[in-house]
Amino acid sequence: MDDLDTELLSALRHNARISVSSLAAMTGASRATVAARIDRLVASGTIVGFTIRTGHETRSAGVRAIVMIEVLGKLADRVADQLRGLPQVRALHSTNGKWDFVAELEDRDLAAFDETLRRIRLINGINSTETNILLKTSKTGF
Repeated sequence: MDDLDTELLSALRHNARISVSSLAAMTGASRATVAARIDRLVASGTIVGFTIRTGHETRSAGVRAIVMIEVLGKLADRVADQLRGLPQVRALHSTNGKWDFVAELEDRDLAAFDETLRRIRLINGINSTETNILLKTSKTGF
């Protein structure tokens, strides 16, 4: 990756729908070069998809949280499979240190969130959890 690739990735992170023409004008590269670079970044796996993020104004009043999870013994794969099966788990990250997993959760309200946490804590192999409710997000993306 060179400076042009980095500049393209930065612009696409900010707005995945930006046109190739706009990217070309922004970077000073030709449209053909920009299109070829994006194709190459996709083919290499550097870009694995294009998406949208919705703002808080389009969401119902929900609860979002980060849950750190400690797993007993060699049950991590089994626990991960069960966590991935919960629709409230938006992302699941394996980590090092005290916590084996960090799960990003989203639920419709506190009562539903409480039930989701109860279900997570009942998964065989989970030793302990620590939950932090997210109050405000000031930056998303990279």
